Amino acid sequence: MKKKNLILTSVLGGVLVCGGVVLAQAPGVDIDPARHGNLADAQKHIQQAYEKIDEAQHANKEQLGGHAEKAKDLLLQADRELKAAAEYADHHHT
Repeated sequence: MKKKNLILTSVLGGVLVCGGVVLAQAPGVDIDPARHGNLADAQKHIQQAYEKIDEAQHANKEQLGGHAEKAKDLLLQADRELKAAAEYADHHHT
């Protein structure tokens, strides 16, 4: 019985950790719109697209051939690039 509880606890812990990683990865809106209005708008659209893909995945019970997940990965990459662009502009603005 103890072995069964240990396995169950391990599995549930793994699910919680994985779920936390997925939630932590979602893009956020953290570019200052006062300084970089267009970049902030683009970042907001990325966040909205990511959420819509999430909805599509749930509606289709994750049966999208991995393409939706790939699109979300690309949106995360675009989000990182927008942040890098804003940081670059902040440090190289004359």
